[in-house]
Amino acid sequence: MAPKKKLDSKTYAQQKRHRRKMLTFVRMCRYGVNNFTRNAWLSLAATAVMTVTLFLIFTTVAAHRVLSDTLTTVRNKVDISIYLQKDISDTDAQKVESSISKLKSVREVTYVSSSQGRQDLINEFKGDANIISAATIATNQIPATIHVKMVDINNTSELQNFVKTDKLIKANLDPSRPPTFAGPQSESIKTIGRALVFAQQVGVGASVIFAALSILVIFNTIRMAIFSRSEEIQMMKLIGAEKSFIRGPFLVEAIVYGFIAAIVASVLAYMALYFATPGLDHYQVTIKPTMEFVTYYGGFVLLAMIIAGSIIGVLSSLLATRRYLKI
Repeated sequence: MAPKKKLDSKTYAQQKRHRRKMLTFVRMCRYGVNNFTRNAWLSLAATAVMTVTLFLIFTTVAAHRVLSDTLTTVRNKVDISIYLQKDISDTDAQKVESSISKLKSVREVTYVSSSQGRQDLINEFKGDANIISAATIATNQIPATIHVKMVDINNTSELQNFVKTDKLIKANLDPSRPPTFAGPQSESIKTIGRALVFAQQVGVGASVIFAALSILVIFNTIRMAIFSRSEEIQMMKLIGAEKSFIRGPFLVEAIVYGFIAAIVASVLAYMALYFATPGLDHYQVTIKPTMEFVTYYGGFVLLAMIIAGSIIGVLSSLLATRRYLKI
């Protein structure tokens, strides 16, 4: 019987410690929330700066994704046209198409014969007599065309070298129409690529600056809370309160800043994306995939924002308590 009684007392002691820890945790949370409401104006300022920081982080990530999707969309639309003589045989055209498709830098190859090209133009301008008549199109010397989509539109050296050296394609090239290895679309891709890098750099820089400001504001808010409660803290230290119990409420207070700021920033960022979607669509900016992602995974996005805000808040609180609490 003795061993069983000893086991029961040990279990009881463990349960008592668990209850004490839980009670201590609940008290720290309550004190932290009370600290937040006690310094209402300082808490509002800290939360506002944190909101701006998280909003910038959100928009930086969203802008990078939007620009990346737009760049991918433009790349998928751009192709290089290689013009062949209109009387090229189907056998030779298939050989040229097959040879080009084997190049590592080539993603997709499409061949359009001269007759098919004329028919496509007739269908395109059908019923629009002011632009061009079907009869005129039919008499045009439309060349056979190979449309090539590249893996990287800015890297066409392999294809250019093939066109210059392959005997079959050289013998069938249209002398009056050189291949379109470069053009306005290629320049648009380069411009979007530069915008992508620039937006990422600006967004990261602004996020870092406002994150530092958030840490500074929360740091000062926690410091003032420590000063206002200095006598209370000293009394807690005299009666043997643990360091974690004294520091805990300030950590909870900082987490509350991040939690509220994350919710507000997420709502504002989502509204900004929602209202910007029609205008960006008008300018052919690919924003819908990002909007769909944010909508479908809204819970995970909000959780990520809360974690980011909590990390900034906890870091600020730890710096303040370590420097000014002296525990």
